[in-house]
Amino acid sequence: MRSSIAVRNVNRTVGTMLGHHVTKSHPYGLPDNTIELTMTGSGGQSFGAFLPAGVTMQLFGDANDYVGKGLSGGRVVVRPAQEARLVAEENVIAGNVIAYGATTGELFLRGVVGERFCVRNSGASAVVEGVGDHGCEYMTGGVAVVLGATGRNFAAGMSGGVAYVLDLDPRLVNTELVDLGPLRPDDETTLRGLLEGHVRWTGSPVAQALLDDWANARERFTLVLPRDYQRVLDVRAEAEAEGLDPDGADVWHRIMEASRG
Repeated sequence: MRSSIAVRNVNRTVGTMLGHHVTKSHPYGLPDNTIELTMTGSGGQSFGAFLPAGVTMQLFGDANDYVGKGLSGGRVVVRPAQEARLVAEENVIAGNVIAYGATTGELFLRGVVGERFCVRNSGASAVVEGVGDHGCEYMTGGVAVVLGATGRNFAAGMSGGVAYVLDLDPRLVNTELVDLGPLRPDDETTLRGLLEGHVRWTGSPVAQALLDDWANARERFTLVLPRDYQRVLDVRAEAEAEGLDPDGADVWHRIMEASRG
């Protein structure tokens, strides 16, 4: 099902009631893109909040704070109005606290957003073209891709998930819990897939240019990786290689030991 709707910034939590009925009838969600809503205008607070799997909401315009709050498997896309003449990567497309508490799903945002992007994200994947202060704050899972500048205090309290940041200024990162490094082979696969998704859903020339010059572009990305999170992943991988149950008591004992450094 596809539909086109005009929204204004007084229309809050657009999509949430739809998500409620989808989840009520299909507790595990629907196949990808079963329902696609294309909207125009300005989305109010919490546009696409709690959206479940199988629902895609695409907005041509801009949105307020809390886009994709509690995202639960759906897809949220925000890109400039089709008639806009602005350079997307130099202009704000959405407000603060994007993807707050998201658990699964995808966000593609063609433009810059405000503060606390992906705060407490625990499993969603999000692509954006610039963020304000405190990006990825208290993030516990998922993937964040930033194709532009970050504000100060990036990754403060970030204990899980990963972030890929283009041309990152390390002075803006809070490194109390995270390490910075180059992309690994698996990171390149993940990142390329998200860039391709960003091009598909937003038509981003920034993402397309990076893909077209990947040999050089990949060197411009920095991996932001919580060090304790990586220790847990390493322990689980070693356990699986040994034929152990990664969720078994012995493995959890190893994880606790690794977490203590």
